[in-house]
Parts: sequence; C-alpha cells; structure tokens
Amino acid sequence: ETANGDLIEELMELTAQSLSTLEIAEHFNIIKEIGRGKYGRVLLVTHRCRGTPMALKVMPKASTKLQGFLREYCISLHLAHHPCIVGLFGIAFQSQEHYGFAQELVIGQDLFAVIRPRVGIPEPAAKRCAQQIASALEFIHGRGLVHRDVKPENILLLDRHCRRVKLADFGLAQRRGAMIRLISGTLPYMAPELCAVQAEGAPPLLVEPTLDTWAFGVVLFCILTGYFPWERCTPTDDFYQEFAEWRQAGEGEGAPEDVPSQWQRFSPPALAMFRGLLALDPEERSPAGEVIFYLLAGAVLLE
Repeated sequence: ETANGDLIEELMELTAQSLSTLEIAEHFNIIKEIGRGKYGRVLLVTHRCRGTPMALKVMPKASTKLQGFLREYCISLHLAHHPCIVGLFGIAFQSQEHYGFAQELVIGQDLFAVIRPRVGIPEPAAKRCAQQIASALEFIHGRGLVHRDVKPENILLLDRHCRRVKLADFGLAQRRGAMIRLISGTLPYMAPELCAVQAEGAPPLLVEPTLDTWAFGVVLFCILTGYFPWERCTPTDDFYQEFAEWRQAGEGEGAPEDVPSQWQRFSPPALAMFRGLLALDPEERSPAGEVIFYLLAGAVLLE
C-alpha cells in the first residue's frame, strides 16, 4: 500500500514537470457540456488530430489547487485499467485559466437518474450494479486508496439495466492513512465517524477504506428502496438512531419485528449484508467484496 502511495506521489511529480500548456479550443472541438459541479465542468469533445470523442474535465485555476488536480489525475490514471472504473487517455494539461484531463466518454446516465423515488431499481439490475462497484472498490482499496465520494451520481451506466457500470470522479480520493480535518462528501453517505469529525474540537480522522464501505451500504439501500435510510449519521436523526440501536443489539438477537421499519422489506441474507457494510465500529465493517456472497444467497427483497 505504501508503495502504491509513493507511486502516486512520483506520478504527481512527473506530471507536474511535463504538464503541457495548451488552449482547449486549439486541440479539441467542444461539442457540449455534459457535467457541471463545484469542481468545474465536463465537456464532450473530439480530439482535433485523432477525431476521438472524449470527456474533458476542466477545473478553473482560480478555485483549484495544482496539487489537488495532480492527485485526482494521477489516482484516476493509476486505477483506470479496471473494467468498472472510468478510463483515462493520459492527456493532462493546463490552459491560461484551467487545468484539465481527458477521460473515456461514457454515453449514458448516472445511477441516480434511474432510481425511481420510493421504488428504487429492479433487483436484478441492483445486484449487477452492486457486484461491479464491489469489484471496483476492492481494486481501489487493494492499492491503498480510498474513493471518499461513493454515491449514485458517481456511478455511470453504459445501459439502463446496469449490465455495465463504471465508478467515476476521484476528486476527493486520498491515500489510506491520510489525515482529514475538513469534511467533504454528501451527508447521507457519510459514515458516523466522519460525521463526528464535524463536531467542534473533534480530532482529525484517518482516511480508511471503511468510509467507502459505509457509503456503498447506503447506496445499496437507496437503489433497492428509492429513498435514503437517514439524512445524516448523528444522534439527532431518528432514523439513524433507530438503525444504530438495532445494529448494536447484536446478530440474531431480537425478533424479526424488532428490525427498524425502513429495513423490514429485506431478506435475512440482505440484512446480514447491511449489518456488515454498516457496522457502527469501522473495524467491524465488512470489505466491499463480501457483498457478492450475500447477493448470491437469493432474493434481497421479501415478497
């Protein structure tokens, strides 16, 4: 893992030394904007020489630190050959006002766009999606890295039925063991230990794969139900508190009716899967890859 972290640092240094300066319109035909966020924009372009269609991620220098840009690009490049992670072209550059890099163009929607409110997506599609994202997360974690922003908006679908999906956006990714004081991420997917860092005077948190595992558990709940299990993992959130009390009661204790109302639709293997992914103690959390055994154990939702 340390070797992978050192490799990222070396890649960042090399990229900084060889970062070409170019104006976007001179090298790419801009067709349209396909994404926008706090980071900047994603443009659908074709390469003027090669004619290749690409997704160009461009970030304003005014709001982007060079180190942050280099880290995102180099982590993305380091992971891009996994089939369930968005690919890269190895083109990174700066223009007068932007940093940018070229990604594989994924034509299709993100997972969030196909989740029906209060319904979710069909169970077979949810299982296919879960297996592919579990594979991507195992790969990322095996290289000593943590995605830190696992959510449906960052899971791209090559088709509506989730036969092929890809994890995207490594803008918050970090080496395992990095220290965080300022919290980034989307509230419902943030693990309890991450929510606790927001409290005044709380010690900084070390980045661990278990942050992704928790977020992955919340994503699976969302795609199977069409709603969030809670707003945030804090004592003031009643839905979270109800879950936390049930989770702490221990495996196999209590009757089925003690399962919190939000979770009663799930089969016993599915509940066991969620208990693993959403263990309150990060050290007890299952690795993402273990979901595959539960998904093969039969139906996730009760009839």
